[in-house]
Amino acid sequence: NFGNVYMACHFIVALKVLFKSQIEKEGLEYQLRREIDIQAHLQRTHNILHLYNYFHDARRVYLILEYAPRGELYKELQNSHAFDEPRTATVMEELADALTYCHEKKVIHRNMKPEKLLLGLMGEVKMADFGWSVRKKMCGTLDYLPPEMIEGRIYNEKVDLWCLGVLCYELLVGNPPFESTSHSETYRHILKVDVRFPASIPLRAWDLISRLLRYQPSEQQPLAQVLKHPWVRAHSRRVLPPAAQMASLALSTPILL
Repeated sequence: NFGNVYMACHFIVALKVLFKSQIEKEGLEYQLRREIDIQAHLQRTHNILHLYNYFHDARRVYLILEYAPRGELYKELQNSHAFDEPRTATVMEELADALTYCHEKKVIHRNMKPEKLLLGLMGEVKMADFGWSVRKKMCGTLDYLPPEMIEGRIYNEKVDLWCLGVLCYELLVGNPPFESTSHSETYRHILKVDVRFPASIPLRAWDLISRLLRYQPSEQQPLAQVLKHPWVRAHSRRVLPPAAQMASLALSTPILL
């Protein structure tokens, strides 16, 4: 909302240009600094958009980002209305792996809606927009807010598990599970975890979603179990290696001086 994104030449990157006047007007200086700091330290996975570097002049801040040639996941979802099981399960595996890496680094994303997820050349999902990940006030899309954030309770990284469950439902059905005609009605459905599963949702996918959408965070399916869930294992068509394998490759690669 505060700038433009360009595709640079030679080495293809996305250049995100932010206007300082708009950032200062909205009081987002701290958020931007934290976004840069967080994203610069999350580099060991194909499923997080890489921030290569940044610079600034008197009027603008320039973020040099990895280019995601296939655009937003949201646009792909709009075009097909809903995804099939292999596409959805692949997204779930990729995000569960990326979130495991984030949580190990003490980072909570909190805003994992389709509009904030990008697609790489091979269709792999890339988490972006980490500016939301450190804000103290309630943030994110209403349809994706977990009960503990709505009620103002203390929350932790398990809010990302809730978002993962909402996303899985939306990818399979075409709309979020708690979508209503008013904010108050959406709040009510979320707090009651009032989810209506259409007949089109496969039973094992229903099982995974129901394990993620729990009022008590302590009852949610952990990420390690999401990766091992029978539905994910049966249907995921992931191509690129997971974060743990990327990290081991990086550690085993000699540094040339």
